[in-house]
Amino acid sequence: MPLPPLVDPGPALSRAETDRLSRHILLPQLGEIGQRRLRAATVAVVGAGGLGSPALMYLAAAGVGTLRIIDHDVVERSNLHRQIAHGVPDIGRPKVESAAETLWDLAPDLTVDRRSEHLTADNADTLLSGADLVLDGTDTFATRYVVDDACARLGLPLVWGSVLRFDAQVSVFWAAPPQGRDPVRLRTLFPREPAAGEVPSCAEAGVLGALCGQVGAVMAHEAIKLIAGIGEPLLGRVLVLDALNARWTELPLRSSAAAGRQATPAPVPSQAAEGATPAPPIPRLSPAELDHRLTQRRHRLEDFILLDVRESEEYLRSSIPGSRLIPLARALTEAGRGEIGDTAEVIVYCAQGPRSEQAATDLAGHGYAVTVLEGGITAWENR
Repeated sequence: MPLPPLVDPGPALSRAETDRLSRHILLPQLGEIGQRRLRAATVAVVGAGGLGSPALMYLAAAGVGTLRIIDHDVVERSNLHRQIAHGVPDIGRPKVESAAETLWDLAPDLTVDRRSEHLTADNADTLLSGADLVLDGTDTFATRYVVDDACARLGLPLVWGSVLRFDAQVSVFWAAPPQGRDPVRLRTLFPREPAAGEVPSCAEAGVLGALCGQVGAVMAHEAIKLIAGIGEPLLGRVLVLDALNARWTELPLRSSAAAGRQATPAPVPSQAAEGATPAPPIPRLSPAELDHRLTQRRHRLEDFILLDVRESEEYLRSSIPGSRLIPLARALTEAGRGEIGDTAEVIVYCAQGPRSEQAATDLAGHGYAVTVLEGGITAWENR
C-alpha cells in the first residue's frame, strides 16, 4: 500500500523540464503532479561513493529539485570502478565538487547543496535538518548508526543500502512512519553495533562495481516512491541481492513489539532410542571443498542447496554467496522443510557449527542428504 506523499507539489514545470521529463510524466502513477513533488523535494545523500554516485545521478535525472551531498572525502583512483559520478580528471578533488559537476551536466537547473564535512554524532542533526528524506550510502556501520539515530530524532525516512563483495541489501527505515505502519530502524535490523573490525570493509574484502549501480538505482526509486507517494516502499522489508548467482530475496523486518515472541527451536533428541540403530554421522566438508563445489554448481556440474540457518541480522552482515537463509527455528519446522523442497543435497552452515549440527540432524532424520560446513562462516571467511 502506498504511503502518503512526502512532499507537496511545487509550481508548474517549465517547457524545458516537461520535455526532459516527458517519459516520467507519461507514467500514470507519477504524472505531472508527482513530477512537481520531485521538483519540490530536498534529498540528503550521505556519501558520494559507490552507492551515492548512481543514486545521485538517477535522482538528478529524475527531476529532484535539491540534492544535498554530504561527503568529506576526495576522489581516489581505486574509487573509479564503482563511483561513477567521478572520473580520472577528478582524482584528488573533493567528491562533493566532482559529483556536483556531473549532476549539473544531467540537470542544469538542479540545486546542489554541497557539504564537504565528515558526518558525526555532533553535527548529524544539523547536516540532515531540512531534508525531506535521507539516503545512506556510507560504508561503515559506525556512520550508519549515527545516520539512523539522527533520522529517528528528526522524524525522517531513511533509504539504506549496503554492498560487500557480491552481496547487497536495501531497505527503508522510518522511526515515525504514517499511522498504520510499524516503525523500523537500522537498529531493528541490527540491534547490536558490530565491533570495530568485525565486518570487513570494501577496501578489505572487495566489491563488484556494477553491483553498486544496481543498489544505488534501487535506492533512487525508493526515494522517488516515497516523495511522490506511489507504489509499495521497502518499509518493513529488506531486499537482499546475491549478484554472483543472480538471486533477489526479500526478508520481512518488524520491530520487536510488532513481531511478538519468536518461535523456539524444536529440541533434538540427545540419544537414540534403546535398541535403535544409531544414525550415521553427518558428513562434513571444509571451506576449500565448499568453494570448489560452489564453482561446480555455477557451471551446473552439481546441484545442492547451501542453507544458512543463522538469524536475519547475521545473514545481512555477511553470508556465503549462493546461500539461502532459513533461520534454525523455521528450518526445524514442516514449513521450513517445505521451503527447502526436494533436492539432491543440503549443505548447512551457521556461525561456527552448533546450529548447523542441529539443523543437519533434523533434516537427516527427515530423509535429506545433508553435509555440514566445518567451522561455519567463521572458517569460510578465514579460509
